[in-house]
Amino acid sequence: MSNAPRIWVDADACPVAIKDILFRAAQRTQVHVTLVANHALRTPPSPYIRSIQVAGGFDVADNEIVSQVAPGDLVVTQDIPLAAAVIEKGALAVHPRGELYTPDTIQQRLTMRNFMEELRSTGVNTGGPDALHPRDKQAFANQLDRWLAQRV
Repeated sequence: MSNAPRIWVDADACPVAIKDILFRAAQRTQVHVTLVANHALRTPPSPYIRSIQVAGGFDVADNEIVSQVAPGDLVVTQDIPLAAAVIEKGALAVHPRGELYTPDTIQQRLTMRNFMEELRSTGVNTGGPDALHPRDKQAFANQLDRWLAQRV
């Protein structure tokens, strides 16, 4: 595999619609996309798309991504601590809804995540995320296109 920037996907919770956008981008631009999950994944036959199945367990997929990510790579994740870890390694991280995590915003996101965890641990129902909306898919596709344009 070349040293060209790659896309890593925290695939356990990545919406199918976002994976489809990534698969089309991989074929169109010949960027390498790797999905990492603790269960078997189906991917389209392509020299640019692969999946890695890791053992089940807390943060096993995240640790695999962090160990392999390189500066300039893009990581698709909803996991704030994973986003912080890959940013620390010089990669970029984007939420499947299109929010680009940056060194400037990641600390605030970690603080909010920890606060919400505390609330949940005391029994407060904080609700779950809204369904993925077409505007979320568009926001993600726009961030992906910006990253792809910068790598050529």
